[in-house]
Amino acid sequence: MAGETAPAVLDPPVVIQGGMGVGVSGWRLARAVAATGQLGVVSGVALDALLARRLQRGDDGGHIRRALGHFPVPAVVQRVLDRYFVPGGRPDGESFRPVPRLRLRPGGHGQELAVVANFVEVFLAKEGHDGPVGVNYLEKIQLATPAAVYGAMLAGVDYVLMGAGLPTEIPRMLDALAANAPARLSVAVHAAAPGEQHQLAFDPRDLFGEAPRALRRPRLLAIVSSATLAVYLGRDERTRPDGFVLESSAAGGHSARPRGPLTLSTDGEPVYGPRDRLDLTKVANLGLPFWLAGGQTGPERLTAARAAGATGVQVGTAFALCRESGLDPALRRRMLRDAARNELVVRNHATASPTGFPFKLVHLPGTAADEQVYADRPRHCDLGYLRTPYRRPDGRVGYRCPAEPVDEYVRKGGSVDDTVGSRCLCNGLVATVGLGQRRPDGYVEPPLVTLGQDLAFLPHLTRRGDDYTAADVIAYLLGPAGSGTGS
Repeated sequence: MAGETAPAVLDPPVVIQGGMGVGVSGWRLARAVAATGQLGVVSGVALDALLARRLQRGDDGGHIRRALGHFPVPAVVQRVLDRYFVPGGRPDGESFRPVPRLRLRPGGHGQELAVVANFVEVFLAKEGHDGPVGVNYLEKIQLATPAAVYGAMLAGVDYVLMGAGLPTEIPRMLDALAANAPARLSVAVHAAAPGEQHQLAFDPRDLFGEAPRALRRPRLLAIVSSATLAVYLGRDERTRPDGFVLESSAAGGHSARPRGPLTLSTDGEPVYGPRDRLDLTKVANLGLPFWLAGGQTGPERLTAARAAGATGVQVGTAFALCRESGLDPALRRRMLRDAARNELVVRNHATASPTGFPFKLVHLPGTAADEQVYADRPRHCDLGYLRTPYRRPDGRVGYRCPAEPVDEYVRKGGSVDDTVGSRCLCNGLVATVGLGQRRPDGYVEPPLVTLGQDLAFLPHLTRRGDDYTAADVIAYLLGPAGSGTGS
């Protein structure tokens, strides 16, 4: 590639801040990390819902409206503001207005909102410094990807990171979007007929009404859990990313299933064995930069990673608990307090996620990890980011999720076994950043918190108090034991 669509010329960062949860890796955190010269990353998951709810809260500080003032299509901005902005905020106790759910044939407003929301988050993360900013997406949420990525690119995002699946079509999609050409992305539809293909289409000209200027193509980092997957992506230029994040099972959020038959520990966690270890030599032989993730918070870990051929490390949990994190402040302080007492428990649940992949839950009373809170919660699927498209008997595409009401899921052809223990991650993670929905009957969605399982870094970062900043994390990682990575 050449010209304006070529990847940004950036020195590879030594530290990548993880793109965590829904809004935990928000623009404030990404901006704080990027200002140090390392890669700050915003989570691109459910940004349309977060933008809509923040506008309905009155846009405290005016940050969203300031960013919207730079969006290149004022008419689109006005439509978003007319629908969601409430000066002074909605009255306490009133439900948030819903946003369109993802579909194979999305409506115009849903795509506009996705583009605008991703633009805003990246714009604010890049404001006031020259450091690199990335955005993290889940390949699993295919129906959101083209519009979301395009919005981030409009704001000049430097890196796109993608996990929870293999981003085989993303390099070509980035090429198309950089040229403002129509982009298509294949969508997996459960029980599709042999030879039946489904694609999601996105055309930037539908947004602008004309051919806009070319954009700078961001670099793509694929988040994978094995050397085999990295080799598969790297062997063909059509699927080859610009680098890899190699993530172990210790990382927060979702993790890959163990290879081989599933075995559970006495605590009910998946057991990982020798077959799940990363073959770093195989990845290094691809000649692409890579970073290690999962339990990498510490200068000695960074030194070891670089000695093994890695460019650096990706760190999540240490940033999730720092001052600039998007976590609800009361939840964050509570977890820091529990961790200081060695009372914070993080378990890798085999069935909690509707995706079927293991998922880390922080066991805090009053959250959706609490079995009683889970049992008492009325099942709703009104956000629907993790819904699976499936082929109906009449050939049309429907959508279902194991965390929706059980009778609805079974009526749609799902197995009742899939629903056992399945949490609504969408509502729980949105509530974790203080934007949980209040139902018309007064029920308020409880938070659901995820972290990594390695918390050994906390005593180093809380020596001078129970609070620390993103810059403190960077200074710790690049400290004397970092073997030439900084001071």
